[in-house]
Amino acid sequence: MNTLGPFIINSILLGVGLAMDAFSVSMANGLNAPKMSRGMKTVIPLTFASFQFLMPVIGWICVRGIAEEFTAFQKAIPWIALGLLVFIGGKMCFEGIRGGETESSNLTLKPGALLIQGVATSIDALSVGFTIAEYHTAQALSAGIIIGGVTFVICSAGLRIGQRFGTRLAGKASILGGVILIGIGIEIFVTGIFGG
Repeated sequence: MNTLGPFIINSILLGVGLAMDAFSVSMANGLNAPKMSRGMKTVIPLTFASFQFLMPVIGWICVRGIAEEFTAFQKAIPWIALGLLVFIGGKMCFEGIRGGETESSNLTLKPGALLIQGVATSIDALSVGFTIAEYHTAQALSAGIIIGGVTFVICSAGLRIGQRFGTRLAGKASILGGVILIGIGIEIFVTGIFGG
């Protein structure tokens, strides 16, 4: 780490890359609940940003402390993300097909479901701990804060985009949102297992 500039740029780029799954899930949430409250418009991006801050820092701690055990756990990450997102996405699709659009709109916004989304979309960020292993504590925390901040901005945009389309899609929004979540789960799984 010679200068501050490259460190900030690298952290922003990491944030953009890591936030893409959370961006898509935010769009799905917006599709599902186009008329959500202002509070939820803040809580959703804040949840994703918090997890995107925590996961790289946790990964950094693991790499510096329990590297061998963490390497073994890494193999389970794609499976965990796939399971969580397919579970939530499947529920959304089921509710949409069954005609329970109102219930489905609330489903993804319940605290438990939102936390699951946060974990599922950020668990791969644990691996960032390897890329920032040489950072000092202050640098690792700063990188996490930048990544979280970028995620918040990107997810806020995703939420608004989803809401805009959600009002137009009416009764199909829940099914589309569920399909998006399942697709993200598959993408994380395929990328994690086969690389790419």
